[in-house]
Amino acid sequence: MTEHEHVRVAVIGSGFGGLGAAVRLRREGVTDFVVLERAGSVGGTWRDNSYPGCACDVPSHLYSFSFAPNPDWPRTFSGQEHIRAYLEHVADVFRLRPHLRFDSEVKMMTWDADRLRWDIETSSGRLSADVVVSATGPLSDPKTPDIPGLDSFPGKVFHSARWDHDYDLRGKRVAMVGTGASAIQIVPAIQPEVAELTLFQRTPPWVMPRVDRPITGFERRLHQQLPFTTQARRGLLWGIRELQVQAFTKRPNELGLVEKLAKSNMARAIKDPALRAKLTPDYRIGCKRILLSSAYYPALARPNVDLVASGLSEVRGSTLVAADGSEAEVDAIIFGTGFHVTDMPIADRVVGADGRTLAEAWKGGMEALRGASAAGFPNWMTIIGPNTGLGNSSMILMIESQLNYLADFVRQLDVLGGRAALDARPSAVHAWNQRVQERMKRTVWNTGGCTSWYLDANGRNTTIWPGTTTEFRRATRRVDLAEYEVLRAKDAEAIKEDKQGRQGKGDKQDKEEVNA
Repeated sequence: MTEHEHVRVAVIGSGFGGLGAAVRLRREGVTDFVVLERAGSVGGTWRDNSYPGCACDVPSHLYSFSFAPNPDWPRTFSGQEHIRAYLEHVADVFRLRPHLRFDSEVKMMTWDADRLRWDIETSSGRLSADVVVSATGPLSDPKTPDIPGLDSFPGKVFHSARWDHDYDLRGKRVAMVGTGASAIQIVPAIQPEVAELTLFQRTPPWVMPRVDRPITGFERRLHQQLPFTTQARRGLLWGIRELQVQAFTKRPNELGLVEKLAKSNMARAIKDPALRAKLTPDYRIGCKRILLSSAYYPALARPNVDLVASGLSEVRGSTLVAADGSEAEVDAIIFGTGFHVTDMPIADRVVGADGRTLAEAWKGGMEALRGASAAGFPNWMTIIGPNTGLGNSSMILMIESQLNYLADFVRQLDVLGGRAALDARPSAVHAWNQRVQERMKRTVWNTGGCTSWYLDANGRNTTIWPGTTTEFRRATRRVDLAEYEVLRAKDAEAIKEDKQGRQGKGDKQDKEEVNA
């Protein structure tokens, strides 16, 4: 990266969102762009999460781009290594390598109101861009709780998203903290090799069977030779999930039958009534993320596993103390405690038109017009932004909808011509957010009686989309210029006069302070 490089578009992150944005930009004829990636390879969360058992809980043919179908998925639910290989393949097939800037973590990006551009400081140099697409993703920065005494723990400590592959767990006494999507995959993967496994559970999850199997050679050959069969398979998977949305968003009471299926799944593996009681949630299924596993409950029933139905509250040397007072001696602690979702660190590094950071603008809760544009941050868009998450389907569907919006955003800037920028009107952002929050009131995520990572510090659901993917696709089909303020760049002389005026005002203020 040169010292003063300027590009039309800078994309932040090279996971599904970032690579998808890059592909869409090329298809729109935009080749003057870079993809800034803090790591040394593409993949995003599927590069960072490499823990034992890591896999996707969305079927493979739905968890891939519609414009880059993969007829050769080896399993119905793909493992981390297969998804990461798929993303590397996308980077190659769509000739994205020349645009990638690895080891280029964004330290700060500041809006230049005079030149209508973003000035970006990265770990590998500086550059500027007319448009910024933030595709850092909500599952990119691990969250580790502040546990008293943790710093003095003599053993090994790491987060599931930063797995230490050099540390041998065999024969060790291991604590797993958390019972989320990562933990239920890690537990059965490491249970056979550790001496003792203590699982600290604050809240039990609802777990449904994971109906996974190898995709046969015949199926793969069929998909290769008859591409429409791949599309049909994807369409069927999508359609089933679209039909399920109503129960999550409008009729949560209909989920009672699903709860019975989940309890039956538990009863088949957990024969101990006391353990079953600890594992049975007291909230409506779907309120927190429904997890898929056919191995989690059998692993918990093994003699070397102890479930502590309480959160970790203190560390005393190698002794871990739960909130209920129970103790466990361990050699290693693995945190499966999620990510900074509603308080994304990237928000502290984005400085908008009024000098505020995005984190300051979102202090009362994240909100963005159609999940993409924040007021006061011109020509800045986010992929997987506020209220674009899903509780039952593939995020790739939402990403592709936002890519449609991005494409039209760039087209609108072309139509406007000259040096122009689009800044979401506060009234439009507010109106959109009000509609979303109003619909959210009756969803299972708000009424199911749980506390989840979907909710921010103020108790608002700023992560989930309260509708179908079809509805979101319609809402993001095109940019409505009435929802934006059009900004025009000043000419060089006007910029010079502004700077002289600001300098003169500053000199006058300095003199007044001295005289005072």
